[in-house]
Amino acid sequence: MILRFIPPAAGRRQVSSRATQVLAAAAMALMGLVFTVEAGAARPFVDAAGRKVEVPERARRILAAGPPASVLLYTLAPETMIGWVRAPSPDEAAFLSPETRGLPAYGRLTGRGNTANVEAVLTLKPDLIIDVGSTASTYASLADRVQAQTGIPYILLDGGIDRTGETYAKLGDLVGVQERARDLAAHAEAMIAEVKDRITSIPADRRPRVYYARGPRGLETGVSGSINTELLDLAGARNVAEGGGATGLTTISPEQVLAWDPDAIVTLDPAFHRTISTDPLWSTLRAVRAGRVYQTPRLPFGWFDSPPGINRLIGLRWLAGRLYPDLFPEPMESITRDFYTRFYHVDLDAAQLETLLKDAGAARP
Repeated sequence: MILRFIPPAAGRRQVSSRATQVLAAAAMALMGLVFTVEAGAARPFVDAAGRKVEVPERARRILAAGPPASVLLYTLAPETMIGWVRAPSPDEAAFLSPETRGLPAYGRLTGRGNTANVEAVLTLKPDLIIDVGSTASTYASLADRVQAQTGIPYILLDGGIDRTGETYAKLGDLVGVQERARDLAAHAEAMIAEVKDRITSIPADRRPRVYYARGPRGLETGVSGSINTELLDLAGARNVAEGGGATGLTTISPEQVLAWDPDAIVTLDPAFHRTISTDPLWSTLRAVRAGRVYQTPRLPFGWFDSPPGINRLIGLRWLAGRLYPDLFPEPMESITRDFYTRFYHVDLDAAQLETLLKDAGAARP
């Protein structure tokens, strides 16, 4: 019997009391599989949602609840990972350290399309579960419920890119790698500060209006204030999707795209990027006519989103350089090499660097 965790997101039914009882019973039956922490070896920890959680003195087997948590954990302490939320594709695996490529995939506990089940979680014997992203009550409630059902401490860390230093510090404390956490936090904060400093002189009304196109048709986007579009503001752009009551990701109409007529477009999808200049819907837009359609690199993780995690740091520098080439004249090759060595534990060869950056330019009309 497979029992899935169902977070209380909009449009999703709450877990019934009977289902909760069954889930708890299954967890209790499998508790012998859990890697428990000996009495006296735990300590209190206050997570980013303000929850006080008893955590191991030093966590050694960590399960990431969602993709942003996987990326954060991989960058800081890959030796503590017990698996991936989703198995890396062969193309992605080539940009990961050899020790992590073959780790098992167990599904996700949180966010869209949660797929993990209690048997998988307990069989992997984690001593800690971490989630990175929103710390809203919905996610805090999910963390409390999973923790109660499994007996495994579950903490939330802030996924906002401006909180990167603090998030690294908290995770570094949990896994006992404070010095490395300080190093990554310092470099992350320096990357963010450099972009902010260089664009500060650009008046708001001179900043380009940008549309973020997701999916093969380009009609899914992230509204202003969404974690998925944080990079637009930081890189000195104005998100044309201002919200209007929507939050997070939303689907929009072709007519809305035409009405917005953005100055530039950022996309994740290679097929969309290849065809946008010949598609009758898109080809009349000023961004397409001007050749300002930018495909974000995406190996092993997306540079703009997908997931909205630490991987966006290199994307911030890349996007700012695309929007303001005069302010960011340094070649991306050396910046990319340094980031991948420092954060992803891989030394890129010439072929890998070319693979990453060859499609990262503008689609020409």
